[in-house]
Amino acid sequence: MFYLKKLLALLILPPLGPLLLVVVGLLLRRWRPRLGNALAWSGVALSLLLITPYTVALLAQPLETALPPDSAAIRRAEAIVVLAGGRIRNAPEYGGDTLNPLTAERLRYGARLARASGLPVLLSGGAPSGGTAEALLMRDALERDFGLRAQWTESVSRDTAENASFSARILRDEGVRRVLLVTHALHMTRAQSEFEANGLQVIPAPTGFVNRKGGGDTFFGAMPSAGTAYAGWLAAHEWLGNAFASLRRRFD
Repeated sequence: MFYLKKLLALLILPPLGPLLLVVVGLLLRRWRPRLGNALAWSGVALSLLLITPYTVALLAQPLETALPPDSAAIRRAEAIVVLAGGRIRNAPEYGGDTLNPLTAERLRYGARLARASGLPVLLSGGAPSGGTAEALLMRDALERDFGLRAQWTESVSRDTAENASFSARILRDEGVRRVLLVTHALHMTRAQSEFEANGLQVIPAPTGFVNRKGGGDTFFGAMPSAGTAYAGWLAAHEWLGNAFASLRRRFD
């Protein structure tokens, strides 16, 4: 099921999903010109929508509802959980695998919260494609780059549902019930629901907001760009992830 989900995501999400619509539409034009043109232009339109700041903001807004925790919320927490978001393979400057930008961004915010609060930290992330687990890479970076030690590492999960399930087991055994959950703002809705389904009380600690006010105030800020293309992919990925999670819970 895990690999089927990854394959479907690859075929649906940009850039391949919209391109497949265009290709199928062009192939159909000879026999079904109306349908072929409709599919081809739909693929072009979808590609443009997912790289335009205004439409990307509309996609992100319903997902980025949680705000960073205030000092009172932080004091209620018993631990900090930081979720991995991927890695870079064979980075020459690090002599091997290292954190990708998503994971590094989450770890940085988790380290800030840990330093300010003194709370113990759990790092969660496995190695779905083999190699070094992301939680272990995070643990090393937390020690070397931030001078902090993780209390626990969960290094076998492959996705958000497993992040939640395996982390909850560790934390329940330690008597922890209320956690600050660190992940990207787009991902928080799905991550929070998975952790709460596993019996933990979640205080959201989102980072890396896509939908920031003022981002498109200028003409060039409102134009498609590589940055908004990446943000559009992240937003579409989360909508698809939420859909998969809803289906899984329905059939569980």
